[in-house]
Formats: sequence, structure tokens, C-alpha cells
Amino acid sequence: MSPARPYGRHPSLRRPEHRRVRLAAAASAAVLSLAVGVVPTQAAAAEHMTAAPASAPSGASAAPFTGVGHRLDRAALRESLAAIHRAGMYGAYSSVRDGSEQWRGATGLADVDTERRMRPDFEHRIGSITKTFTAVAVLQQVHKGRIELDAPIGRYLPELVPGETGREVTVRMLLNHTSGIGDYVLPAFPGVVENPEMVLEENRFRRLDPEHLARLGLAAPPAAERGKHAYSNTNYILAGLLLGKVTDQDPETYITRNVIRKAGLRHTYFPRSPYISGPHAKMYESMYGYIDPARDFSAYDMSWAGTAGAMVSTMRDLNDFYRQLLGGKLLGPAELRAMKTTVPAHDPEPGQEVVMRYGLGLFTMRMPSSGWYWGHNGAVFGAGTWALSTEDGHRQVALGYNLMKYERFDEDNRPKPDPIGDALFQYVDGALSGAGQSSAPRHRPAPGSLPPLNPLVEPGQLH
Repeated sequence: MSPARPYGRHPSLRRPEHRRVRLAAAASAAVLSLAVGVVPTQAAAAEHMTAAPASAPSGASAAPFTGVGHRLDRAALRESLAAIHRAGMYGAYSSVRDGSEQWRGATGLADVDTERRMRPDFEHRIGSITKTFTAVAVLQQVHKGRIELDAPIGRYLPELVPGETGREVTVRMLLNHTSGIGDYVLPAFPGVVENPEMVLEENRFRRLDPEHLARLGLAAPPAAERGKHAYSNTNYILAGLLLGKVTDQDPETYITRNVIRKAGLRHTYFPRSPYISGPHAKMYESMYGYIDPARDFSAYDMSWAGTAGAMVSTMRDLNDFYRQLLGGKLLGPAELRAMKTTVPAHDPEPGQEVVMRYGLGLFTMRMPSSGWYWGHNGAVFGAGTWALSTEDGHRQVALGYNLMKYERFDEDNRPKPDPIGDALFQYVDGALSGAGQSSAPRHRPAPGSLPPLNPLVEPGQLH
């Protein structure tokens, strides 16, 4: 289906004249690259207008509605997915399941220059969905007695995490992002705020050591006070180093052998070079219009993301993985309960309830049409992914798309209308509810009242 606007130089990607880039005073709070609380404010705003079939969890462990019983409306799914492309997204692909029934689809372009079409079986960089795999591997070692969830990380990595942080931050705090440790990503890309296109291009083939990334994060300003959820990729770099220490293996190798292969995933892997090995789309990064036209970063050395966000997968593999995980096939009952023990992932607006809670590499989120779902989201340069399932893994959606930081802001840093975000949220909500196309965007809050999905830097830093 043809898009509503020309390919290549999307009109919303034109560089505003006389705009300059500077680092804002709040830069230290802006590092959220690989994934973040997806859309808690969006879901909350919809909540008061759309009756949900289950109440929000009040304790530390959520009990989501499963939504079993809907069948797949393939025509509605095709139309809703195509609407994402019509809204301005270059291309997207998805897999939706209800029990044994499956639908896969694709829309738009894999390459805006050649007009090569998207395919539903493409491999894709999945960003922070990697964190679920890393958490499963750590919890396997908990089951074996080699790691204690409430032991201080300094017990395992005393030279890397000494002092008060090593004594007070536990393994559990790393996995649920309550450690208070800062994020390494912004200091790992010095100058990215001033000149994002040049910095991302210059670092395309740079190899980064995980210990170096961890030290950058440990030296960065705290993400929040210890004990409060604040997303930090450093936590999962440390989790990977912990895994390597107790298994005496490269953590990526351990995860491959004991999580990916155990789940029988055929197209999921840690890339060993800057290139994706299988068929894939180009992945375009816009950085809120500061990279104009949006540039393809599908070839990138992902050592900068490591066990926090380097993995490649397909939408079908992601559904397989979460179904097996939630069905108890990858972890024992005690470890799965620990993984699903959650903390609030955001501070709700006055009069609203928490609509997203984070466990151990896994979050639960309330969607306006159909209740609570489990999974994760992710993003790296040019590639965004959502993967959500009912608690029993019966109903699932995985969605990948290839244009990132498409959001636009005016000269006063106020958000402009976001048709792409509307269409993405509508598709995911409808796919999970069984309606194919939900009415959620009708209740979407004003643009900008939720954080952009997975920014490397927040738009407020770029002027």
C-alpha cells in the first residue's frame, strides 16, 4: 500500500533553519537509549475513558487479564498494520498469535531508496528485549545456587563495584532497575547531543568493552535514589558481567546455549560483527529530525549495547520465547515468580493509577482495551520493537519497525501531533484485544505527555 507522503525525505524530517544543537542542563537525566517505560502515561490517559476488564495490581506482583477467547481478525490486523505506514513509518512487520492460530504481516518499505518491500520474516535488532534473555540467564544461576538475588553485587564483582554501591546494590536491584546507578550511554557517545549524525556515524564500527561501559555508568549521575525504579542500561551490563563471573563463560555464549537454544529459537542471536546475518530491513535513525534525511544504521557494532540490548531476532521467535517463558518452560516456578514480582515503573499523574510495573527484565503494562500484558520493548539506532503477551502466553503480538525518533517538536520544544505513535499504539492495543483495530488513539493524551519511545537523548536537549 502506498504511503501518504513521498519516500526518502519525509516532510517531517526537514531540518529547521537556524536550529543549533546544545546540551541542556538536564542532560544527566536524559539517557534512556535501549528501552524505557513504554507508554505508561498514554495508557493511563486512556484508562479513565475505556473500561478495562481487570483492575490494576495493587501489590508487588501483577495479575493481568488473559483475554483468552478472541480469534484473529486478519483483515483488521492487515489494515491496522498498514495504517502505521500510512502515518509515516517507513516499514513495519509483525506476528500475532491466539493459541495455535498465527498471523504474520508486513507493510511499507525495507529500503526507502530502492523501494524494496518489507517482509514479515525479516531479522531485526530488538534492543532492550535482550534484557529479558539476560534476566532469564541470571535466574537460571539463581536456581542453581550460584547467585543470590538479594546478595550485594560487590560480593561478585568487588573490583568493578566497590564501596557503598557494591555493598548496598543487590542483584535484584540491577534486574528491576532500582539500583540508582546511572546510565552509560550518553557518556559512551561524547558529542552526540551537539552533532548526533557525525557521532553516530563515527562510532559505527567502534568496539566497546563491557567493563568500560559499566565504569562509565557507575561514574554517571544517579538515575534516581536507590530503591526507586529508574531505567538504566548499566544495570544489565553489570548483570552480564555477573553472569560471566559465575559461569566462567562469555555471557553472550552462555545466553545462547542456555536460553536461546533451550527455547529452540532459530533466528535469534548476538551478532558477532556489525552486520545482521539474515534478510533484514534498513534501519533509519532520525534523532527528532536532527539527522536529515534519516540515516540507515542497520550495520553497527553492537558492543555498545551488549547484554543490555545487542540481540537480533524475528517477530515469530519473540512470540515463541515469551510463550515458553510465561509458560514455565525456561525457568522454575520460584524464579518465574521472582521475575514477575514488580515495582511501579512510573509516577502516575494525580488521580491516575500506575499502569506499568517492572519485574526482573520483564514488565507488565495495562492496555486501554484489554487489560494487563507482559513483555518488553526495545530500540537501538533505527529499530524499534514491541513484544507483549497475556500472562499465560496465549495471546501475543510482536512488532518491529524501522524509523526511530520520528517525533517532532516545535521551536519552543513543544511536541507536535504524533500520527505514527497513534498508529503504533492502536495496532498493538487492537492486536492484543482481539479487535484488530482498537479505539485507543481516540483517547490518546495530548502529544508529548508521554516520553518518546527509547530516546538516546531527549528532544529537550536538542535545540
